[in-house]
Amino acid sequence: MSVALANMSLSESLGGLLPYCSLQHSLALLCLVAVVYKLAVLLIQRRDALRNFEAFTGPPGNWFFGHVLQFKQDGTDLDKMVKWGEQYPYAFPLWFGPCVCFINIHHPDYVKSIVTTTEPKDDFAYKFLKSWIGDGLLVSHGQKWFRHRRLLTPGFHYDVLKSYTKLMLESVQIMLVKWEQYASSGEPFELFEHVSLMTLDTIMKCAFSYDSKCQTESRTNEYIKSVYELTDLVNLRFRTFPYHNDLIFYLSPHGFRHRRACKVAHSHTEEVIRKRKKALEEEKESERVQGRRTLDFLDILLLARDENQQGLSDEDIRAEVDTFMFEGHDTTASAISFILHTLACHPQHQNMCRQEITRVLDGKDALQWEDMTKMPYTTMCIKESMRLFPPVPGIARKLTKAITFVDGRTMPAGSLVGTSVYALHRNATVWENPNVFDPLRFLPENVSKRSPHAFVPFSAGPRNCIGQNFAMNEMKVAVASVLRRYQLIEDPVRKPKIIPRIVLRSLNGIHIRIRALDA
Repeated sequence: MSVALANMSLSESLGGLLPYCSLQHSLALLCLVAVVYKLAVLLIQRRDALRNFEAFTGPPGNWFFGHVLQFKQDGTDLDKMVKWGEQYPYAFPLWFGPCVCFINIHHPDYVKSIVTTTEPKDDFAYKFLKSWIGDGLLVSHGQKWFRHRRLLTPGFHYDVLKSYTKLMLESVQIMLVKWEQYASSGEPFELFEHVSLMTLDTIMKCAFSYDSKCQTESRTNEYIKSVYELTDLVNLRFRTFPYHNDLIFYLSPHGFRHRRACKVAHSHTEEVIRKRKKALEEEKESERVQGRRTLDFLDILLLARDENQQGLSDEDIRAEVDTFMFEGHDTTASAISFILHTLACHPQHQNMCRQEITRVLDGKDALQWEDMTKMPYTTMCIKESMRLFPPVPGIARKLTKAITFVDGRTMPAGSLVGTSVYALHRNATVWENPNVFDPLRFLPENVSKRSPHAFVPFSAGPRNCIGQNFAMNEMKVAVASVLRRYQLIEDPVRKPKIIPRIVLRSLNGIHIRIRALDA
């Protein structure tokens, strides 16, 4: 009897265990199938990439990591791109992991073939930005991009930009007052932090009619800290092959930091939008705004209507605000910081700019709108600095159709194409003595001898930067105001170690010394 009961108990136990084992076996088999499938997809991607780029030779890389390990993140990576460009004219492939490959171009003839099209931004590197800035003008494509570009263009009309000059001056003056302590002490100071706060203050006032007081109320602005962290994390994710997988990145400590920084950035933009909507509703602001001669960027977003009288969705508005708030302050901060540092390193050009600005002002306290076109030498210095230190060091597209370059080599549809703006601007076959600061390169007679696609700090073609005139005006206002008040002096001990972080940054900051001109 006891034996029978024992056998029965064993049978019941096994009967309960068998379905569990079967489930485990099924799950293991499913996981194995998923892994095999993923490996097969990756192998096919690698095979297709090798086939697509077989006409292009390039620097040797690791079969698994590609060229990632050759980028040391120590301030030498962009110069490495220039050297590779000397070895491989026009273009060369760069691998990021075992399957993702970009053809990297660095010659005007190749650049022209890409930027004159409306080909979309690539769906690899730029997709890492979408959780932050959404599907705005920077990353959208097709009909959505055409529609948004058309609706937002009035926000950059001549009359709108003209009204911003006074606001730009206000923001720059706040920064210059803060600099008095450095002029008195003669100590070097880090430039980018100050300029970044100033350009954020400017974009908030000009584009969103919002006085954030970010230059005076907080030394470490939370939004700017989040932008720094997000650009670093996007770059890290791009270089780290396992992080290309959304789930792996989401579960990682870096994914947690990314979500936390996104929350800060989104809270900042949502507050701006919420306050403006409230003003439009409670004060019947829409009637007043439409009666004004000029609109700011947020007005355009909230009031824009297409031919079907359809406006932008709340999601679209936030994406465009996030995009313009980031691009409108961070890229300009990079450009202005490197311009001021370059002028500090070249006092003779700095003095020539100051003399020109003094003549233009002719006793006036500050630059006016009509003065913007009266500073040709200063403008050439600004452009030459952006040639050496382009605020956006690289851009990328994904081909929707095959393209044949001028030398007969062809890239099929689906290929990823990266333009190294930094290497293009220092290409020795285009620029004589490319590492020398020489503003006269931008004399009209010298410009006419070069391809218009040799200098593309704002990209070019139909997908060029919609805010480039705004940015140029802000640079002119900043440079003129700074040079009128201070002498810029190089800090020879701490030279910038430049690194690509969506925008151009310096690993060790950008340091200068200043002296008051009346001292």
